[in-house]
Amino acid sequence: ALGNMMTGAAMLGIDSCPIEGMDYDAVNELLASAGLFDPEEYGVSVAVTFGYRAREIAPKSRRSIEDLVTWA
Repeated sequence: ALGNMMTGAAMLGIDSCPIEGMDYDAVNELLASAGLFDPEEYGVSVAVTFGYRAREIAPKSRRSIEDLVTWA
């Protein structure tokens, strides 16, 4: 589901970034205290941010394949 959301957002020109390694207990507590879910039935496993980039990303400079590979 996360991959589908991120792919759909990219097709609309919206950037996204998955977030792991957070304080899951704190996030679960925050969402439960806001009445958004029952922590006895559900729990957060990953989060994702969506938004528009502040500036365009410069293209990566790469060496050509001819500079890297020698065919014998």
